[in-house]
Amino acid sequence: MTKIKTAFYCQNCGASYARWQGQCNSCKEWNTIAEEIIQKEEKPVWKDSGSKMVKATKPLKIAEIDSTEETRMDTLDEELNRVLGGGIVPGSMILLGGEPGIGKSTLLLQISLRLPYKTLYVSGEESQKQIKMRAERINPISQNCYILTETKTQNIFKQIQEIQPDVVIIDSIQTLHTDYIESSAGSISQIRECTAELIKFAKESGIPVILIGHITKDGNIAGPKILEHMVDTVLQFEGDRNHIYRILRSLKNRFGSTAELGIYEMQGSGLREVSNPSEILISNHEESLSGTAIATTLEGMRPLMIEIQALVSTAVYGTPQRSTTGYNAKRLNMILAVLEKRAGFRLGTKDVFLNITGGLSVDDPAIDLAVVAAILSSNEDIPISKDFCFAGEVGLSGEIRPVNRVDQRIQEAEKLGFSTIFVSKYNKITLKNTAIKVHLVSKIEDIASGLFG
Repeated sequence: MTKIKTAFYCQNCGASYARWQGQCNSCKEWNTIAEEIIQKEEKPVWKDSGSKMVKATKPLKIAEIDSTEETRMDTLDEELNRVLGGGIVPGSMILLGGEPGIGKSTLLLQISLRLPYKTLYVSGEESQKQIKMRAERINPISQNCYILTETKTQNIFKQIQEIQPDVVIIDSIQTLHTDYIESSAGSISQIRECTAELIKFAKESGIPVILIGHITKDGNIAGPKILEHMVDTVLQFEGDRNHIYRILRSLKNRFGSTAELGIYEMQGSGLREVSNPSEILISNHEESLSGTAIATTLEGMRPLMIEIQALVSTAVYGTPQRSTTGYNAKRLNMILAVLEKRAGFRLGTKDVFLNITGGLSVDDPAIDLAVVAAILSSNEDIPISKDFCFAGEVGLSGEIRPVNRVDQRIQEAEKLGFSTIFVSKYNKITLKNTAIKVHLVSKIEDIASGLFG
């Protein structure tokens, strides 16, 4: 009888140990090491039949390597293309994470149904009939999408050799298991081994693989941290299940920027691309309300107009509260201190609540000026004109500092119909003959006088 081989793995970072111990030496977490059954065998994972990419068998001088850029695969989805950096790179490994029910499977099923390439959608969580029911709502006439319900990697590779797809989608990596590891599906060793097999397949064949990954209650992708290091791109699908809008972010991207953002609207027929995000980030109300200001921010190469809401009220319980949603609370405290010290506004005994609409979390310092305007508007109970917007960083001495790419911010504000934009007078503005009025300010007092006289 073969002796069962076991090893101890950290459930947080994936480090292996010969015996159990209380603390992981790699990530310093306590009580995360668990025993798993393993069975390592040197067996071929898949057979390369008709691969599209020839793997280098010898080292090459850097001058001899072909540097021509490889053609990316167009997903026919502008938002996904933007986040990926222009499309899917052949042979790449993409990991998509998100909360349960947020729409990960819907997004990738929608992509697979619309792709002009032969696509194999592998599901370990739903039956073929269940996937068919969802597919009929999205795109029932697709001829390039194949659905496979399988969890064993060896069987998946057999079907890949028969179908010869151009793209492979796995839903999800936590449901897969391989015969060469005897632990249960979803364990550290199974996730790592299955991912390694898929990476070997993707790199040698040139066929891109997209994985769906579950996340833990802490918001991290379930499994070892090494999983995120192994793949080429890590995407995060965010949003509130009670709202219809979803945000796609890039947390890691070897082939593009990690600052890009994609926005979708959840509908009965799938996810609709939102090409103009300002339509969902700015409230549409007829009457003028105090405490709201419009800021111009940048997510990657895309300019956005976002609404800042502030509420300033007398502290009832003695100690004033400072609460923020989507904005750094420490930066809010800094701005309040600057307003009190440099501009003479008495806010130390008042509650201040700040909110960025649309569920966004913004760390762009260029929205500081809009935060100041919203706080002053709420404090004085005087509304700001709907046609005003702001772009500027606030310094500790009360000065308004310049921001980057101010011309692009002004053009976006002009395109959306704003009449006036407040920016730092230290910005170098090259635009000429613009319809929008550029109001230059140098300190906080200029904002107060420009808005309220």
